[in-house]
Amino acid sequence: MDNELKIKMYSFTLDCINPHDLARFYAMLLKWEVIFVDEDWSCVYAPGTSQGTYPCILFQRNPEYKRPVWPEEPEAQQQMAHIDFAVNDLEQAVQYAIHCGATMADAQFSDKWKVMLDPAGHPFCLCQMKSTIESAHFALL
Repeated sequence: MDNELKIKMYSFTLDCINPHDLARFYAMLLKWEVIFVDEDWSCVYAPGTSQGTYPCILFQRNPEYKRPVWPEEPEAQQQMAHIDFAVNDLEQAVQYAIHCGATMADAQFSDKWKVMLDPAGHPFCLCQMKSTIESAHFALL
């Protein structure tokens, strides 16, 4: 019997008011699959994989959720984390994200990435990484 401790990432979880709506947004953005677990939970995962094969993005209902302010402002709700997405065409990815329901943050600090806000206000970055995303070693879809 193997008693070695194993720890593997299962999900990156985002709090929100409506997990089903936010899951639909990320499923559309990433062209991933969505599972509606119940009224309080939804997740998206890479297509062609079974749940748990790759880490998923999990959405958890929190009725007390407050949209973060980005960039930070004193006394305002701060972001806790954000997701970076590698893209091969930054401008096309920005337009696609907006089509899916994202908005571009007013403040931008680089020409190599764009800070976007999902429909619940979570910041995420679209990062120009053409060589990385086209590499044979880049596993996630």
